[in-house]
Amino acid sequence: MAIKNRRISMDGKRVMTMEEFKQWLKKFDADKDGRISKEELRNATYETGGRFGRWKSRRGIRSADADGSGFIDENEISNLVEFADKYLGVRILYM
Repeated sequence: MAIKNRRISMDGKRVMTMEEFKQWLKKFDADKDGRISKEELRNATYETGGRFGRWKSRRGIRSADADGSGFIDENEISNLVEFADKYLGVRILYM
């Protein structure tokens, strides 16, 4: 699933609404369990042209996984906003 509306900010980051961000993350949910694993987050990192995917995915899971399950579920996606801005080159707009 491609992002239909590709907006880019002045600093070169992809701009998305929270809903677009959730939809974008869902495309990496390989097992369709509704949660993002470390491996799935690593794939998102690589797709954005990022390097050091293993390190970044571990860091992303640690920063967003509030319940310690090792996965990011629907309730924890908002915790990924800072990670996405810093490591995925994605800026989230709240509308």
